[in-house]
Amino acid sequence: MDRYLAIPAKSDLKKKMLLLSGPRQVGKTTLSMQLGESFKNPVYLNWDDSGHKLRIKDRQWPPESGLIVLDEIHKMNGWKGWVKGVYDTKPQQQSIMLTGSARLNIYKKGGDSLLGRYHHYRLHPVTASEHLGGCKLPEYEKKFTGLSFDKSAGLEELFKLGGFPEPLLSGSEKEHKRWLKERHELVLREDVRDLEEVKMLGKLELLGLLIPGRVGSPLSVQSLVEDVGASHKTLQYWLDVLARVYFSFKVMPYSRHLARALKKEHKIYLWDWSQVENDGARFENMVASHLLKWCNFQEDVNGIKAELWYLRDREKRETDFLVTWEGAPAFLVECKLSDESPSPHLTYFGSRLGIKDRYHVTLNGKKDYLLPEGTRVIPASKFLAGLI
Repeated sequence: MDRYLAIPAKSDLKKKMLLLSGPRQVGKTTLSMQLGESFKNPVYLNWDDSGHKLRIKDRQWPPESGLIVLDEIHKMNGWKGWVKGVYDTKPQQQSIMLTGSARLNIYKKGGDSLLGRYHHYRLHPVTASEHLGGCKLPEYEKKFTGLSFDKSAGLEELFKLGGFPEPLLSGSEKEHKRWLKERHELVLREDVRDLEEVKMLGKLELLGLLIPGRVGSPLSVQSLVEDVGASHKTLQYWLDVLARVYFSFKVMPYSRHLARALKKEHKIYLWDWSQVENDGARFENMVASHLLKWCNFQEDVNGIKAELWYLRDREKRETDFLVTWEGAPAFLVECKLSDESPSPHLTYFGSRLGIKDRYHVTLNGKKDYLLPEGTRVIPASKFLAGLI
């Protein structure tokens, strides 16, 4: 499968160092190997491999190698300064690529900053346009000219198995269940342990088991504090750690120009939406993942600040998602399992914020039409395939 970042990554590697981050098993190694095919004598080295570790420390790779891929290098003490030295002294024709399953934390003060030497890409799970062969739009367009509904079976597979390549390409629910168990343990134990010194790891694992049931609603940290048995400060720290290892991500409430909007309580979603058992919450998570991927692509590849928010006010009017484009509201999205009873809150918030593009996206619905007030009811197979 050709991933959506392959073409821009190949181009950027000729100009600067490339940092590729993303969840464990999302396909970073596969993508780096595919990119290596376009370079002379590519070298792949993984810090987790004891044999590779010595080669990395001693810089044991041929000077004529066109591409050096260093995987999980952020686990090396003083890695930023070391990488800076490698990059500043490399042969002119040589490209450098770093990959990691934890956030590559560059923005720290000190003499080893890599700023100005790299482009950072975030690799996301497979989404509808990749899996179903839809369009990949370089920028936002009002019309979604994706797939016809006769390919909805592929979307159902994506909904059930998630977007991580191994279980998705297997097409097997049995393999998916086995993969889920193994990945859950790897992320909540190994990745967390490698990233931070976390005490009470068992309670953090419990938090990881509870989060899927909190998807889709404003997150009550106090409720998690009581369920997990940890302090508020510790719980907030653990949530940050889980975000750093790409287990979860948060969506903040949007409050500009909305006098009675919520301002603090964020929503939480999983990078692997297949962990969410409730169908409605899972669908919302899947749409959130598609939209976040689109926003990250705009920023990482096009340099455009696109951000994902949700809307909720004190009267409990709510819309699942708002996407802003360079700070300005661009379009609204509401997620439902069927195409019945489109939410009036799309019209309300659209009017308040001056947003004409409003979408009622349905998982099981087949209708695609425009309501008199301007909201478009559209099947997920069309809407999601129109994104990256």
